[in-house]
Amino acid sequence: MRFIAGSLVAAFWITTAVLALPAHAQSETREFKPVVGQEGKDVIWVPTPQALVERMLEMAKTTRNDYVVDLGSGDGRTVITAAKKYGVQALGIEYNADMVELSKRSAEKEGVADRARFIQGDIFQTDFSKATVLTLYLLPNLNLKLRPTILNMKPGTRVVSHAFTMDDWQPDQIESVEGRTAYLWIVPARVEGTWRWGGSREYELTLQQHFQQVEGLIRVNGRTAQFRNARLQGDRISFSIIEYSGVGNVQHDYTGRVAGDTMEGTVKRSDGGGEEKWTAKRSTRAASGPRSDAVVQRVH
Repeated sequence: MRFIAGSLVAAFWITTAVLALPAHAQSETREFKPVVGQEGKDVIWVPTPQALVERMLEMAKTTRNDYVVDLGSGDGRTVITAAKKYGVQALGIEYNADMVELSKRSAEKEGVADRARFIQGDIFQTDFSKATVLTLYLLPNLNLKLRPTILNMKPGTRVVSHAFTMDDWQPDQIESVEGRTAYLWIVPARVEGTWRWGGSREYELTLQQHFQQVEGLIRVNGRTAQFRNARLQGDRISFSIIEYSGVGNVQHDYTGRVAGDTMEGTVKRSDGGGEEKWTAKRSTRAASGPRSDAVVQRVH
């Protein structure tokens, strides 16, 4: 009887001690489970359906050479999917520390902890400029707040948003899956300004830019010609110039890439004149004036 009584007394004191522990110490043994609609720093948490996660990464044409960053990574599913399906290095930036730890555990379970990283941080204070694919599911005002930073990323960076747009920056592609919509943008090079090239024929092209939309005025040897079919996608540019050749109009189709104040590529003539290389330089005055203001003015 003495033994039984002693055991009961010991059990009583153990139970009392556990109940006396702080609530956070007891909860440490429980695994955190997120709840749809729980509040975060800037948004409530609503997960992106897995089917849409996969479509978003497909829209971005993700390859193993990419670096994927998910802003507001939640339970980590986009980062883990990118690492598992494409073998990429991927990073999730999430303000909720519990979500970060949950994501790390999930990455371990999926065997991609070496490629799928997660950090606790504020998306407006964390550097994600090295990303080549950027994914997000944020509110429109947050997208707009991030837009100047995104537009300063390397031309060609692909940005995919679940549900919400970037105001007057029109998407390059729109897709829907199971009633959910995703939008893709490709960060455009800054091309606004005056560009010159040529030898026996001198070309002067003045471009105006509104994100990836481009308009231009072309002069050939000081005379106005026709500028058509302009298209800008990342650092790739194409356009056509129609000029009078003496016996009729000839269309010159230009394709090239933009690198700072240089554009270079190839040009084809519609009259069978073959393909030639071309290189254009932007004037210093235009580069430091209208070019730098062109995107910024419309962003703010």
